[in-house]
Amino acid sequence: MNGHWAPESEPQALPIVANDDVVRVRRLTRELAQRCKLSLVDQTKFVTAASELARNTLVYGGGGTVKVGPVRGTGRIGAWAVFEDSGPGIPDVDLALTDGWTSGGGLGLGLSGARRLVDEFVLDTRVGQGTTVTLVKWAR
Repeated sequence: MNGHWAPESEPQALPIVANDDVVRVRRLTRELAQRCKLSLVDQTKFVTAASELARNTLVYGGGGTVKVGPVRGTGRIGAWAVFEDSGPGIPDVDLALTDGWTSGGGLGLGLSGARRLVDEFVLDTRVGQGTTVTLVKWAR
């Protein structure tokens, strides 16, 4: 995946095409965070960030998928999630990552809030092609 961590096993994929899928993403990411031995606080942070991104994938990306699984890197384990959509992309990434900025409809965290809740956050977006966001939360 990147230079210092890799998926521990084949990720579990879930479509995000309806509101019920956002609930399923929350459940799936909570189960993963528990399996990866994240503290209760870190579980909550990971699940909250994932929930915000699932909502964004549905509302702004027109739907997409999430892949989740454990990751291992530098002697530690963590929870990993990748959200992908083929939506319009994000025309102004700097604005979208500004603290407090939200276009509405989500938890009000916006991308910047989700980024603050996890240890690693990678945003790849192309206008007219879609967005991919990768999250990692490490067990402490």
